[in-house]
Amino acid sequence: MSAGSGSTSRHRVSSHHVDAGFVLDVRSLGRRPGTMRELRRTVTTEGRIGLDLVAIPVGAEVELDLQLQAVSEGVLVTGTVTAPTEGQCSRCLESFTDEVSLPVTELFAYPDSATEQTTEDDEVYRMIDDLIDLEPLIVDTIGLELPLQPLCSPDCAGLCPECGVAMAIAGSDHRHEILDPRWAGLANFAPESPGNGGPDADAESDR
Repeated sequence: MSAGSGSTSRHRVSSHHVDAGFVLDVRSLGRRPGTMRELRRTVTTEGRIGLDLVAIPVGAEVELDLQLQAVSEGVLVTGTVTAPTEGQCSRCLESFTDEVSLPVTELFAYPDSATEQTTEDDEVYRMIDDLIDLEPLIVDTIGLELPLQPLCSPDCAGLCPECGVAMAIAGSDHRHEILDPRWAGLANFAPESPGNGGPDADAESDR
């Protein structure tokens, strides 16, 4: 999996990006279990996020539609993340565009919580100074959501095995005459017809 956004650390927060982009300031929840906040935000990607053949491109607008809820061990983030994708079809190699909608349900643990202290770094996402960085979550989630072998359409016919042209362009009547190599030499001899100097013509002239 290739993720153009860089590090996928589960507890990375850029200190100069406070409550902007994918970084959320959750101090308003006050660590009071049951406190909730709705979040709708559009974030423009600064890097490519996804796999080798399909990904959210640089400069794409990612729509966040989330609910943030304080619980005893951290902040529970639920909702959807929607973004455009660009890719290359694994069958016909043509470029295509699409859209992905990622369901999100994830706990971001408080720094001093029992969850934070008893789990490994790659087992739970963590908060730093009441900040949540959603980008590692999005990178991890889209890596599981996108197909390793994307298709421009479910019924893509791929490439012609003889000439390599995309079958979607060539059409359903695209054909190649397959000649058995054992008879390839005979292809140089065209059938002759009366009047062209062949045996039939000679026989006719002798009458």
